[in-house]
Amino acid sequence: MNQINRVAIVGGTHGNEFTGAYLVHKFAQFPDLITRSSFETVTLLANPNAFAAARRYVEKDLNRCFLKQDLQDSTLKSYEELQAKLIQDTLISNGDKQADFILDLHSSTANMGLTIILVNSHPLNLKLAAYLSQINPLVRIYRCSFQSVEENPFVNSLCELGFAFEVGPIAQGVLKATLFQQTEELVHALLDYLEQFNQGEIRSNNETLTLYDHLSTVDYPKKSDGTIFGMIHPELQDNDYQALNPGDPIFIAFNGKTIVYEGASTVWPIFINEAAYYEKGIAMCLTQKQQINI
Repeated sequence: MNQINRVAIVGGTHGNEFTGAYLVHKFAQFPDLITRSSFETVTLLANPNAFAAARRYVEKDLNRCFLKQDLQDSTLKSYEELQAKLIQDTLISNGDKQADFILDLHSSTANMGLTIILVNSHPLNLKLAAYLSQINPLVRIYRCSFQSVEENPFVNSLCELGFAFEVGPIAQGVLKATLFQQTEELVHALLDYLEQFNQGEIRSNNETLTLYDHLSTVDYPKKSDGTIFGMIHPELQDNDYQALNPGDPIFIAFNGKTIVYEGASTVWPIFINEAAYYEKGIAMCLTQKQQINI
């Protein structure tokens, strides 16, 4: 990639995540904020019906509708499945208007702070993530890589360059000024970096990047009929990106019994008690913290 010609900023992929949706509205209203001389920046409200209803989705989670096989399946007719195909046509199958970089804006009820979610390890994505974490030490990088693009169901499967911002904690259907402003600052820094990249001003230096690599997910303690009988332990709640050691409390059952982490090694949990993940059977994601040179 020698030149980035078009950047897409996507918000409202989940309709009740207002930070991204309203940032997209703001940028559409004040386009000079995201205008850079060497590339075009476009905005997209990904799930307008869900946003209007202040719901995560109408029929199906839009950010799980971008599997290549699903995009090519003409029998899939739910609102979000059709919307995913429309987004693909808008951002990718649009000739010289194809997006070269996609930034997808999300928010979380979990204590995710300012998180970059990588779905691949393209060098430019890694260098950009390293730069954003360097200028803002609050930024963390979660890598949830897939073996191939065909296995990636997220919006960012549409483009090799790009990633998601995940910010929180914030309730669903709510705006919080601090997170809104911090996210907007990251967007501006990202666009400035891409502008410098196009102008050949990015120096190639060895950099160390701290990554939280996805390992697995953990469900809530459940009975045989699928009902939950416990919740996140108070000592773990809101401790996203903090070390969880074997024997540490992880859940507390309704009868008061503590359930401890029984893994063999230390992990770093994130998305702890994310409200949207109850339906997915996910109490948290476990990651491995590591440093890489890029």
